Amino acid sequence: MKKILSAVIAFAAVAAIATAKPKTVTLKVGATPEPHAEILKLVQKELKSQGIKLKIVEFTDYVTPNKALEDGQIDANYFQHLPYMESFNKEQGTHLVNAGGIHIEPIALYSRKIKSLNELSDGAKIGVPNDPTNEGRALLLLQSAGLITLKAEAGITATPLDIVSNPKNLKFTEVEAASVPRILPDVDAAVINGNYAIPAGLNASKDGLFVEGADSPYVNVVAVKAGHENDEAIKALVKVLKSDTVRNWIQKKYPNGDVIAVF
Repeated sequence: MKKILSAVIAFAAVAAIATAKPKTVTLKVGATPEPHAEILKLVQKELKSQGIKLKIVEFTDYVTPNKALEDGQIDANYFQHLPYMESFNKEQGTHLVNAGGIHIEPIALYSRKIKSLNELSDGAKIGVPNDPTNEGRALLLLQSAGLITLKAEAGITATPLDIVSNPKNLKFTEVEAASVPRILPDVDAAVINGNYAIPAGLNASKDGLFVEGADSPYVNVVAVKAGHENDEAIKALVKVLKSDTVRNWIQKKYPNGDVIAVF
């Protein structure tokens, strides 16, 4: 009787192990709404099948998601390009690293008042982001458009103080990147980041007076705190973000090149 009872218990134990569900890991990832959060939603189901519950935490600015990552409130974020992350680390003393590059969002110069660069009047007001790398990126775009010339050594952290030639005597309104679309009606033109232009209904190829080239070095990355870039859940996230499913979705959703996959 004891042998039978022992056999039953052993069988039950084996059956319990066989039918036990694998442990689910929760991965909190911060993102700005579009396209980042939308892309993350696309891979939630695939990650779930791998035992990873992807929780998307949306932010509407560039500072909070990096501080949240540094403080351990989230496990990763997906909203920023590499130069911004590196500049943020330097200025804020954070320890964020690139776990994988996913896409580029070309920035562009937009206007509600004019239809071409030639229509910019003398003394025109131009809105630009006020954070170091995005302002530098905006000014480099304006230089590529032939509107200004910067000091040769200015680079990606250029500010209006680095302008050495300004034939149209352009005036710059510097505001937080997220606020640039809101001031567009109040300025003659503005340089707007892709993830803020898209929700504002702006299309770079259709509405942009001048658009950044597709060879832009400003790749949007999955950022993590140093030491976590090889965590299994992070590697799984990056892998699904670099899938054909995501590439095809980006090409279909943004056929005009507002978002370009880099993998």
